[in-house]
Amino acid sequence: MTPEEILSHEPRVLTQAQREHYFEHGFVGVESLVPADTLAELLAVTTDFVDRSRRVTASDDRFDIGPGHSADNPVLRRLKRPDEQHDTYWRFATGLMADVAADLVGPNVTFHHSKLNFKWFDESDTVKWHQDIQFFPHTNYNVLTIGCYLADTDMSNGPLAVLRGSHNEELYDQYDADGNWTGMLSDQDAASLDVSRVEYLTGPAGSITVHNARTLHYSPSSRSSLPRPLLLNCYTAADAKPYTAHPQPTRNTYTLVRGEPVRWAQHDPRPCQLPPDWSGGYTSIYAAQSGEDLVGEGLVGEDKAAGGAV
Repeated sequence: MTPEEILSHEPRVLTQAQREHYFEHGFVGVESLVPADTLAELLAVTTDFVDRSRRVTASDDRFDIGPGHSADNPVLRRLKRPDEQHDTYWRFATGLMADVAADLVGPNVTFHHSKLNFKWFDESDTVKWHQDIQFFPHTNYNVLTIGCYLADTDMSNGPLAVLRGSHNEELYDQYDADGNWTGMLSDQDAASLDVSRVEYLTGPAGSITVHNARTLHYSPSSRSSLPRPLLLNCYTAADAKPYTAHPQPTRNTYTLVRGEPVRWAQHDPRPCQLPPDWSGGYTSIYAAQSGEDLVGEGLVGEDKAAGGAV
């Protein structure tokens, strides 16, 4: 559906002005959207998973841990597949967040994936400039990610930053000069960005951020000693069909969460770079951008199956 067609549907959660902002700029932030009781439940479950991570010594299919992680000092960079880890996360993904998605991709909405990212006052938690759609190309660009801040987030603890209007510009090459997938812009491309167009999306706990899969974004390292969790859910329009293997599917991947199934895929003529073959495995964007995936594994170019995600 075109933006005009999507906007013709009555909004469920967002205001018409917020929807128009998303289509014009490629993102929108809404402060304090999530009800207090829902937020408290999400925080309780998240705290429990952080405690569980104390018992692991290496990243696995549930936890992505950072350098220096220990039982006494947990550095949990990501809880993978939260939609599959606890029903609280899945109810949230199919509740309010699915309504937000419907306001921006149209009435027929498919769930793609979720993740829970943390900032821990550690340089390894920087997420460099990148675009999401190269990780999972679809037949059209009605693909977005909704983030929910589970803690108050300001410039001190690594908020999401977006480049206004970049969703309507060219996609970048996210391989390096040697053909290795990095999941980020080169230093040269990042340095060429117009920083006057950068906006930092801050807000109290319960605020959401929404960005289109073409929108350039990053987040700086946290300077706070308190962890900053950001729960992310990705959705697509039901008529946006994947070209490539899903980086890390769960039992909920491609579930229709709003509306009806479709029989026709919509195709956007703008090209999209293809990622490596994800069918062999997956780690995280932290590992991809830091080069951890290449250490001791000999994975380069098209053979590198364990890349990153947004």
